[in-house]
Amino acid sequence: MIICVCGKSASGKTTLCQDIQKIQPNSVHIDVDNISHQVLEIKEVQKSLANTFGKEVVVNHKVNRQKLGNIVFNSQQQMEKLTLITWKYMEQIIDNYIKKYSDKLIILDWLLLPKTKYFEQSNYKILLEIPFEERLKRALKRDNISEEAFRLREKASLTYDKEGFDLVINNLENKKYLRKLMRL
Repeated sequence: MIICVCGKSASGKTTLCQDIQKIQPNSVHIDVDNISHQVLEIKEVQKSLANTFGKEVVVNHKVNRQKLGNIVFNSQQQMEKLTLITWKYMEQIIDNYIKKYSDKLIILDWLLLPKTKYFEQSNYKILLEIPFEERLKRALKRDNISEEAFRLREKASLTYDKEGFDLVINNLENKKYLRKLMRL
């Protein structure tokens, strides 16, 4: 079984995934953001990023995520270029995890899941809709970023169609959603 957990930045996706793991011990949480960071370590990816976005985004065999983010979060076209470079590698890693953990409940966590094959393949789809101001507070504390950087990240985010989800959670502080999840 695959569960997709979606929501904008700092909406509580990881917290929700941890809650699911508490009630479903035979589960594995796959944070696709972490996979995107792993992919940035691949030499071929780094070379393509430097060729596409400029040599300053890769210094000493390390991708400068802040510089790359400033480029891609400001332009949908640039974001699409990044996706073309990285997605095939990310998809390979995710596919391998799904094969490896096929006997477990798999919880995929990423804000862009609705744009992937995994969203349609999933058995259950959860959307977190936490107000912007709350997410901003969380992101400033968690990510140690400026409000301007968060607003830039927000600008590149998706607008979700609630109708495509099995469960929409508006407040993670209210644990009533756990009762619904226990029925999975």
